[in-house]
Amino acid sequence: MSQLILVRGVRQLLTLHGPAGPRRGAALRDLGIIRDGALLIRDGAILDIGPSRRIENLSAARHAEEIDADGRVVMPGFVDSHMHLPFSLPWLEEYEEQIGASPGAAAGDAGSGLHSTRHAIRALAPRRLGLQVGDFFGKLARHGTTTVECKSGWGPDEASELKYLRVVAAADGKPLDVAPSLLAGRMIPSEFGGDCRAYLNSTCSLFLPKVRRLKLARFADVDCCGVLAPEDVRRYYEAARQAGLLLKAHLGPAGFSTAIRLAVEYQAVSADHPDEASGDDLGVLARSSTVATLLPAQSFCTAASRYAPARALIEQGAAIALASGFHPGHCPVYSMQTVVALACSRLRMTPAEAIAAATINGAHALRMANRVGSLEPGKQADLLICNASDYREIPYYLGANSVSMTIKRGVVLYRGGRAPA
Repeated sequence: MSQLILVRGVRQLLTLHGPAGPRRGAALRDLGIIRDGALLIRDGAILDIGPSRRIENLSAARHAEEIDADGRVVMPGFVDSHMHLPFSLPWLEEYEEQIGASPGAAAGDAGSGLHSTRHAIRALAPRRLGLQVGDFFGKLARHGTTTVECKSGWGPDEASELKYLRVVAAADGKPLDVAPSLLAGRMIPSEFGGDCRAYLNSTCSLFLPKVRRLKLARFADVDCCGVLAPEDVRRYYEAARQAGLLLKAHLGPAGFSTAIRLAVEYQAVSADHPDEASGDDLGVLARSSTVATLLPAQSFCTAASRYAPARALIEQGAAIALASGFHPGHCPVYSMQTVVALACSRLRMTPAEAIAAATINGAHALRMANRVGSLEPGKQADLLICNASDYREIPYYLGANSVSMTIKRGVVLYRGGRAPA
């Protein structure tokens, strides 16, 4: 028997209904708002959505379990398309170092936090690591994230990287949708003794095909400012594409223009950290299908002197997404509500632009927009009921958790409610 759920009494229903591709330019400000709306869910998918009067009069709605939004905002669950999943304890020593570091510095790459994380991945059993993942995903759900990308790159050796990817892949759908990414080029695993050429040869000829064969990753990401030169990045992209993996790019200040052109040439799904984009780089991104993923929380946490040029990217017509960029050493921020607020206050994006970039465009940055990122018939019923009567309140209250309820595939993951008056 079908499970039917009617969500009614919605003051602002943000559907994000729109064009098939990622939102660009003025389209980024169109949230597809239905006022006094409702939606009907059947077996975890959206059956219908529209004005309350029409939806509540459907025959199926008469037999549905009701969830009363009570005059609040309902919107798609957040899609966090860039995250370094943490293991072990918080990097508290690095956190204190970061406070005293010069603006823009990313402290903690060689500290005790990194050592403990790498040790945990090598030493702990997959079940223990899986419990840590589940606990962290519970925190994400409480703050409204329903789909997340998780990057490897922590493992001190290839066996640890495989363990990490197995744990992340096993977490998919329990309960969040998870897109695992194999991140290369950040550091050379210990078994290669610092030999970058041997590392690249093994990664391209053995590791990438194994990861794909075992179905442990959806994306092959590469740190364009790490240990690999541009010609190495090109070789990695060729091997990853041949292995059938989708491509992503980790940008940075060194060699930015070369890195972005390589990403666009190889049709990378996203290019992340485009903080240095200017001049011709803006046009290269705007004319491409590659989504520029902005990470304002990382710039905020490192007191960066420069944030991504969001307004210029939007005006040029680039597709942009917002992501947390969570990293236990550089950016311990996992609330996408905070990311949206920082995008408004620091990147000068409008609340509508920021919400679209954190939902439907985030889904495009993961090639999952056919399932998540908007509220449309046939898509997964991934939605939030927010303690707000207007969507602009979500970024307005910086640091507050506006989520009253998180629903994933029609199942309530979190129910917070309202405090007594």
